[in-house]
Amino acid sequence: MARVRVRIPRTHPAPTAPALELAPRPRPWSRVLGLVAVVLLGAWLGLLVVGNVRVPVGPMNTTMALRPSLTGGTKINVSPLGALTLDSHTAPVRLDVNVDQLDPARSQALVDHPERLSGLQDEVAHDVEHGTLDLAVRSCAAVVIGATALGLVVYRRPRRALAAGGLALALLAACGATAYATWNPKSVLEPRFSGLLSSAPSLVGNARSIVTEFDVYQQELARLVTNVTKLYDVTSTLPAYQPDPTTVRVLHVSDIHLNPASWKIIASLVEQYKVNVIVDSGDTMDHGTSAENGFLDPVADLGAPYVWVRGNHDSRVTQSYLDRIKNVHVLDDGRAETIAGLRFAGMGDPQFTPDRSSVPGAGASQEAAGDRLAEALRAETAAGTPADVAVVHEPSAARRTDGTVPLVLSGHLHHEQMEVMKNGTRLRVEGSTGGSGLRAVEGEYPDPIEASILYFDRGTKRLQAWDEIRLGGLGLTTAEVSRHLPKENQPGASPAPPSSPPPSSPSP
Repeated sequence: MARVRVRIPRTHPAPTAPALELAPRPRPWSRVLGLVAVVLLGAWLGLLVVGNVRVPVGPMNTTMALRPSLTGGTKINVSPLGALTLDSHTAPVRLDVNVDQLDPARSQALVDHPERLSGLQDEVAHDVEHGTLDLAVRSCAAVVIGATALGLVVYRRPRRALAAGGLALALLAACGATAYATWNPKSVLEPRFSGLLSSAPSLVGNARSIVTEFDVYQQELARLVTNVTKLYDVTSTLPAYQPDPTTVRVLHVSDIHLNPASWKIIASLVEQYKVNVIVDSGDTMDHGTSAENGFLDPVADLGAPYVWVRGNHDSRVTQSYLDRIKNVHVLDDGRAETIAGLRFAGMGDPQFTPDRSSVPGAGASQEAAGDRLAEALRAETAAGTPADVAVVHEPSAARRTDGTVPLVLSGHLHHEQMEVMKNGTRLRVEGSTGGSGLRAVEGEYPDPIEASILYFDRGTKRLQAWDEIRLGGLGLTTAEVSRHLPKENQPGASPAPPSSPPPSSPSP
């Protein structure tokens, strides 16, 4: 029998093994960075869009918000007067409080019922606490919604989006914990003011109340709330510092360098703060020539005694001209004078370098001048007339007076600096009240104009507080004032000893 083979054609090819392809796998760290970027951007957008809370605080309507920040803190904006900045905490979030407007009904109720002012402080504290709680809840919701929504848009996977929302909530909780751990309730004692509110330190009381009544700042916050209507009425003028018989106010200036605008600034500060005496720690001139002497004539009309020491840009010609101007007290060779209740002693700069040249042995000559001043200060103490403040131009000379005087003022560096030296003397270096003069245009940014108001207790003759005043340099229109307290005058510190000179260091 014959065999017949039947071939059945295949309609489908036989499956073959797929070729192996090496596809690049995403790196874990890139996915993590991408998720973090989505979380941060989404959380920021959420805070920006829905993270604001409108809160009535006393008679005012405010808006509170959390904003990303590298330094943290609290910023209170009082438009158009300026802003108040507090170093309240250190965290990557800042609390912004915008004062929007006064509520007419609540304001009128305070006017009609002044007895309610006594409870306004507690009311303001309650309103702020309630607003902060609402802000915390809304901020949590805002960051979660923002991060989740953006995660859903980017990844299009619900699980990834929920992970982004959870991570955003965890980050906000960590920021809150950091802010709580670094919370500084004393920050209200050293606020920084800008804009027209730069005169606000003059509203918080005299130097004695700063030391003995630290809750005055909390009370003044409530008073600021009730007086906002008055502040708005005086936006064109700066409120004056109320004089106090227990406080001596000293205006410290330095390194004017022939800037004619300095005289107007100094006159304004004298009037605003009711300054008792002006101290100039030198470099009023640029070259010290007799042709420049006419620049000094406005000193006679500044409205306060003018204490002056020679800087390295001031000549003996400059010193002689100033010595003939009414109300000017030139201090040199350790000479001491009592002015406005304080005893000042000073030493002129031994160098005269109008061309900014470097003189061999300059450091040794500065130290020698400082030693001569220290010896004069010891002689004053031995005579029963100890100096309260020493004045020189170079900080290197000022350091030689450590242990012979409570406070020594200097300049020369063109930036502010403060330190307590080894033997207890406080060294205060003033910035340039002339904005470095013509040197202002040498750098990338113009140097600021700086001066300070020093508050002394008239009884103890000790420094109680100081305000650092910083104005924008050439072409800038900014202003900032920050109040500072010596460590011994801060809450919880031991009371200052009665007035007595610090222990004298041995003669070099």
